[in-house]
Amino acid sequence: MAWFMVILTMIIIMFGLKISSDYSRLWLTWWVILGLLFLLGFRLCVYGFLQYQRKKGRNYRSVVIVGAGDLGRKLLSHAVDSPWTGYKVSALFDDYISDSGTDDYHIEGEINKVAPYLSRHQIDEVWIALPLRAEEKVKELLYALRHYTVNIKMVPDIFGFSLLNHSMTEIAGLPAVNLSDTPMGGGNRLVKALEDKVLGLLIFILISPLLLLISMGIKITSPGPVLFKQKRHGWDGQVINVYKFRTMKMHTEEKGRITQASKGDERVTPFGSFLRRTSLDELPQFYNVLQGRMSIVGPRPHAIEHNELYKDQVDRYMLRHMVKPGITGWAQINGLRGETDTLDKMRKRVEYDLYYIENWSLWFDLKIIFLTIFKGFINKNAY
Repeated sequence: MAWFMVILTMIIIMFGLKISSDYSRLWLTWWVILGLLFLLGFRLCVYGFLQYQRKKGRNYRSVVIVGAGDLGRKLLSHAVDSPWTGYKVSALFDDYISDSGTDDYHIEGEINKVAPYLSRHQIDEVWIALPLRAEEKVKELLYALRHYTVNIKMVPDIFGFSLLNHSMTEIAGLPAVNLSDTPMGGGNRLVKALEDKVLGLLIFILISPLLLLISMGIKITSPGPVLFKQKRHGWDGQVINVYKFRTMKMHTEEKGRITQASKGDERVTPFGSFLRRTSLDELPQFYNVLQGRMSIVGPRPHAIEHNELYKDQVDRYMLRHMVKPGITGWAQINGLRGETDTLDKMRKRVEYDLYYIENWSLWFDLKIIFLTIFKGFINKNAY
C-alpha cells in the first residue's frame, strides 16, 4: 500500500507539473515492478535472517509474566504459539503458587520474588497480566522494579467484557482502549462507501430490466402498490425506510406488532412466494444503497418491533447496528435467513453478524458478494 501511494503521488506530481511526457512509460513500468520486487525481497531476506537467528537461540527477548490467571495463561499461550514475534517467556509469577502453572511452565514464585529474579537473570521485559482489581499489587511491583532497566508492559484484563473491534487508541493524548468500536472509521469508511457506490450503481443498472419485469408481475397478479416500505434501524440505530417488492396481499397489522412470514402463510401471493424464495424481493434495496442508508454487505436489517423484542434476549444484539445494514451478509450465505421462529436461530444470526463486523475487510465483502451468487439467493428457510 505504501509503494502504491508513492507511485500515485509521483504520477499526480508529474501531471500537475506537466512533465509526464519527459519520462518513458516503459521506464516507469519497470521502475514500479522492480521497486516493488526489491522491497518485498529485502523484507523477506530480513525476516528469513531473523527466523534463522531465532532457530539458533539468538535474537530473542526474554520475558517474565506476572500473573498466572486466565489472562496470564492466554498471554503465555500467544507468546509460545507465535515464535516469529521474538519473545521467549522465562518465568511466571503469581501469589497463588499452589497452582502448578502450565504443562511447560511452573510458577516461579510470588509477585514479590520478581525483583530478586531479575537480579539473577538477564530479562528484557516484564509483562503484567493481573486483574484490574489488583491495582495495589501493580503499584508495589512497579516500586520494586524501579531500579531495573527492563521494559514493563501491562496487558489490561479486558477480555471478560463483550468486546467488538477492541484496539488501542488515545483521547486528547491520553491512552485508551476501544472496548466496542465500529470498523467503519477513517479510511475504512471511504473504502466501504466507494464499494457501495460503484458496485451498487453498476448492479442497479444491470438489474433495471429485471426490476421492471418484476414490477409488472406484481401489478398483474395482485392489487396494491409494487413496493413495500418498512421502517427499520440503520447505522447507529437511526430509523430508515427499507424498500422491498410487495410479496403479500394488502392487510393491516396490529399496532406495534410485525408477524414474520411463515411456511404456508396465506398472506403471501403465489408470485410473492417465488420472489421470497429467490430473494428477488430484496432487489429494490439497491436504491437504499445508492441513498447511502444501506450497504451491499452487512447485517440484515430487522423490523423495529423485532429489535425491541430481541435486544434484551440476545446478548450484544444491538451491536449489529455498528455498521450499515446490508442486502446480503455473512449470516445469509451461511444459511441463516428467513424466519427466526426460535431464540437460538436469532442468536446464531447475531453471532455471524458480529463475526462479520469484527473481521470486516474489503476482501471479506467481495467474498460474501461472490458467495451470494451461489448460496445467498435460494434457501429452504425463505418463504
